Amino acid sequence: MNIFIWICLIIIFLSMLGTLVRVFKGPSTPDRLIALDGIGVMLISIIALLSIAFDTIFFIDVILLIAIMSFIGTVSFSKFIEKGAIIDRDTRR
Repeated sequence: MNIFIWICLIIIFLSMLGTLVRVFKGPSTPDRLIALDGIGVMLISIIALLSIAFDTIFFIDVILLIAIMSFIGTVSFSKFIEKGAIIDRDTRR
C-alpha cells in the first residue's frame, strides 16, 4: 500500500509540472485561471496522500486552509476577469 501511495504522489507531481506549463504558457487568462485551480486541487491531493503515508491527521487543517484559499482566489480572479474589479465601490454619495 505504501508503494502505491508514493507512485500516486509521483504521478500527481508530474501532472502538476504539466499544469505549471499551462499557467505560464496558457493561450488565455481563463486557461491560466483554471490551471491555477487545478494546481490547488493537486496540492490538496498531495497533502492528503502524505497524510495517509505518514499516518497522521495533522495535515487536515492545512488541506482545509488550502481549499479555502484556492476557492477565494478562483472566485476573485474570475470576478476580476469578468468585471475588471474585485470590489465594487459605490462612488455616489
